[in-house]
Order: sequence, then structure tokens, then C-alpha cells
Amino acid sequence: MSQNIFVSIIVPVYNVEKYLSRCLDSLINQTLKEIEIICVNDGSTDNSLSVLKEYADKDKRITIISQENGGLSSARNTGMNVVKGEYIGFVDSDDWVDLDFYEKLYNSAKKYECDIAAADFVRQHKNNKKKRLNITQEKVYETTPEKYLICKTYREGCVWNKLYKTEFLKKINLKFVVGIFYEDKDFTARSLHFSNKLVTVPDTYYNYFVNDKSIVKTRKNPKKDEHYILVRQQVLKFIIDNNINVPDGLYKAEKSKFKLFGKTLFSIKESTKSNYIFLFGKINIFKYKKRETNER
Repeated sequence: MSQNIFVSIIVPVYNVEKYLSRCLDSLINQTLKEIEIICVNDGSTDNSLSVLKEYADKDKRITIISQENGGLSSARNTGMNVVKGEYIGFVDSDDWVDLDFYEKLYNSAKKYECDIAAADFVRQHKNNKKKRLNITQEKVYETTPEKYLICKTYREGCVWNKLYKTEFLKKINLKFVVGIFYEDKDFTARSLHFSNKLVTVPDTYYNYFVNDKSIVKTRKNPKKDEHYILVRQQVLKFIIDNNINVPDGLYKAEKSKFKLFGKTLFSIKESTKSNYIFLFGKINIFKYKKRETNER
């Protein structure tokens, strides 16, 4: 581990020439100078690689790795294989961070000897609406339920508003599952659970750009819907298998769905101890305890 690199920032890049400069500008101008920026060009077919080379020529902290298109998880894993920093951060290439983002997260993580530091984030919509997590103070959390609640793992489960100790991720051998959408949720649930402590860091933000034309935001995407259900089921199983004491009903995963003429009539979602029936897949109309079973 290089003593001169405090944070390794991994940036997966795929056909984002329109937004890439905004992202890279926010990274090369960080108040924390002891960083490396690992840009994984994931088979881009636009001018993204040219933009990367232009920035790498100006800033030697930028490393470019090109690979065939393998998806977001594959690109992140590639970056994780070559990091030299004490901590790891993830930034999507159409997003950006405040200029003091990594300095504040790094200092808090070091101050309290935490495996993970987390900041608030802002959802940047084209109509300028903003939604934020409720991180308002520097505070350390040690139990998994506390960490899940403050990070809103049941709803958000994102990795890019956090900083991870490199040694910790290597120790638990945690990587992103390749080939699925919503890969953040499983990674977040596992990393928070196995971390020694989490510290929240106020007054600095990760800016998440809601790109309506991105693959994840495309409405007619059956695979996206399938993976959303699959990942939530995986996370719920992880919670149950590890006896994580989250409030029953807080985290729900779809168990089955009943349709009529292509429309959802009702669905059943399971939680840690109960099942819930939703009318039209959205309106909660009934709750009942799950039958005890040794099968999972």
C-alpha cells in the first residue's frame, strides 16, 4: 500500500462523454491531494476514452484501464484489483462530488478508526428537485441495525456516498456481483454488516445525476425488474441468515406476483418474520406471520 495515496477513487466509464468532464473536474480538484483516480473504460464506443486521455495528460494521478464491455460491476472489480490507496471510493462517471468530499470522509474514518465513512447525497434531477439522506452529524455506529438504518439500506443501498478501508474489503474478499442491476444493494448490506464501525460525515455531498436515458432508468427493461426482485431477495436472505435484528417489515422482498391482463393484481412480499399482501402491487392490505421452516 502506497503511503502517499490516501484514497483510490474508482470511476467506471461507459459512453458518458457528455458528463465525464464534470465528474473528472470534481475529482482532480479535491482538497485531498493524496489520491489516485482509476478510470476503467468499459468498452466505450463514443469519445469517452479521448476525454480520459486528455485529463490523464494533465493530471498524473489519473490511471486509465480499458477493457471489453462487462458492466458496472466488472469495471469496479477491475479497479479494485489495482488500487494502491488506504481507502477506496466509487464515483459513477455521470455524477460528481463536492470538492472537500474525500478529505472529510478520510479524516473522519481515520479519526475514529472506521472501516467505512458515509456522507449525504443529493439526487440531481433535471427539474432541480433534490432528495437527501438525513446525515446531519459526525457520529459513529457499531451495530448492524444502526448502520442499516442511518444508511437507509432498505431503500438506497448505494456505495458511492461512502469510503471503504481497502484492507477491510480485501479481508472479507468482497466484490461486486457481475451481470446484474442494483449490484450496490448486496455489496452495501454485506460491507456494513462486516465492518467494525461506520462514521457519518455531514456537510459534504455526493451528487447523483438522475439520467433518464441511462439503462437503469429505462422503463421498459424486464431484466432490470427481474434483478430488482432477485437482489432484494438475496439481501433479505443475508439478513435472516446472519440474524440481523432489523425491525420486521422494514426490509421487504417480493415473493410472488399475480397478474391479470398484464397488470399486477396483487403481490406477496416477505420480510424477516412476516408476509405482506399488496393490492395492485403497491397498497398494503394484509400482513401475516411466515410459517416456520428450516428451508432457506
